[in-house]
Amino acid sequence: MSVARSAATSSDSHAPRRVVVGVTGGLAAVKAPSLVRRLQEAGAEVRVAVSDDALHFVTPLALAAASGHEIFGREAWFRPDGEARHLSWARWADVLVVAPASADSLAAAAVGRADDPVSALVLSAPRTVFAPAMNETMWSATVVRRNVARLRADGHEVLDPAWGRLGTEGEGSGVGRLPEEASLVDAVMRPPRGRDYAGRTVLVSAGPTREWLDPVRFLSNPSSGRMGTALAEAARDRGAAVTLVHGPLSVAVPHGVEAVPVESAAEMLAALSERFAACELLVMSAAVSDWRPDQPAQEKVPKRGERSELSLVRTADILETLATARERQVVVGFAMETHQGVERATEKARRKRLDFVALNYPTRTGSGFGGDENEVTWVSPDGSHEAWPRLRKREVAERILDRVRALLPEPGNAAGSPGVVR
Repeated sequence: MSVARSAATSSDSHAPRRVVVGVTGGLAAVKAPSLVRRLQEAGAEVRVAVSDDALHFVTPLALAAASGHEIFGREAWFRPDGEARHLSWARWADVLVVAPASADSLAAAAVGRADDPVSALVLSAPRTVFAPAMNETMWSATVVRRNVARLRADGHEVLDPAWGRLGTEGEGSGVGRLPEEASLVDAVMRPPRGRDYAGRTVLVSAGPTREWLDPVRFLSNPSSGRMGTALAEAARDRGAAVTLVHGPLSVAVPHGVEAVPVESAAEMLAALSERFAACELLVMSAAVSDWRPDQPAQEKVPKRGERSELSLVRTADILETLATARERQVVVGFAMETHQGVERATEKARRKRLDFVALNYPTRTGSGFGGDENEVTWVSPDGSHEAWPRLRKREVAERILDRVRALLPEPGNAAGSPGVVR
């Protein structure tokens, strides 16, 4: 890790105000002018640097017009005016965002190449955020995964690409699109947290569970898994070793975490129980089915008559079960309530011996299942609580990690955390 980056992440906790957008070669480069304008709307002054390949997809005029500044390309790099722009721009910037970050730009950064303005800026910028965009096959390649892991270990922030229609004809949909603008702007403009979870082990549950009625029907809920994957990504980016136990997701599994797919509540309990003793923090954000059929049918039940009855039994209470084996772990639960939320969340925290409960109301506009935002009330077992504003789920995840960090035991210390009575 460079000295400049280490100093910046340890001392600068303010939101960035000066941003360099580094554009590299790829179809998503056409989105760069729009990203520049969105960053300006968020309060940043923006300059643009480009690799040679980026100019196959977007014109210098479009980028200069969007930013209001001359762009930094190869021609500006080698002017006989004595200015080392890859150094002066890095000193000017609070953050460099490489968007899109091609597979080649990730490889260049991972090995320290500096053969174009963007890769040279990476070596000098106080903070760098990479926003990859490429074909799903390339993103999943072993060498790309290795480069991403190396960049994250060096202290860079590498976002996961989004799922959606890929740009190349005939490729269909997959993981590889440039992250959505709102998420990308959030990632650039939020204050850096550094790697304060380095050496920590974090266990996260996400998504819905399914309880099968027969081979073609099941009981479930609309959870997408966005909150849990945001938590896994945030903990990963802050240095933790993360395991994500998840039901069927509507979003991509984050790279760089151990992913354990499950389907039923019983399977989720088994997977979490197997890993619980080794973790220091469990965040239970999965929307687990409360009921399962008493006797699932082995064949499809035919449709007969106008009414039918189901015999249901309770599924295992995962948090309550894990509490019996709890030692030093910090445990955060989620609760979804339509009324008497704080009272019910407090009772849940006490009964299940949780350190905190993140309470949300699925019927409130913008905070229900499947969205990018959440409105959370942070509830303690003693009934004290704090209502957070509606935030993007990644920011909710960051706040949760901020709140519980002080409760984590010192490495090698098996004593219980001070959050609850063990």
